[in-house]
Amino acid sequence: MSEDLMTAAAGADPASGLRAVRSLRELADRLELLQVRRARQLGLPWQEIADVLGVSRQAVHKKYRKEL
Repeated sequence: MSEDLMTAAAGADPASGLRAVRSLRELADRLELLQVRRARQLGLPWQEIADVLGVSRQAVHKKYRKEL
C-alpha cells in the first residue's frame, strides 16, 4: 500500500500525487498516534516522546492528551 502511494506521490500527475501525499500524511498521523499511545501505556514520559518526534513536550502533550 505505502509503496503504491509513494510511487503515486512522486508521479507526473499532480492531482494523483497530491491525493497520495494526503493519504500518506493520514497514514503517518494514525501510526504516530498508535505509537504515542503505546509509549504512554509503557510509561514513557511526554518529554521522551517529544524528543523522539523532534517537537517540544508541550506540543506533543497538547496534540495527544485528549486522544489518550
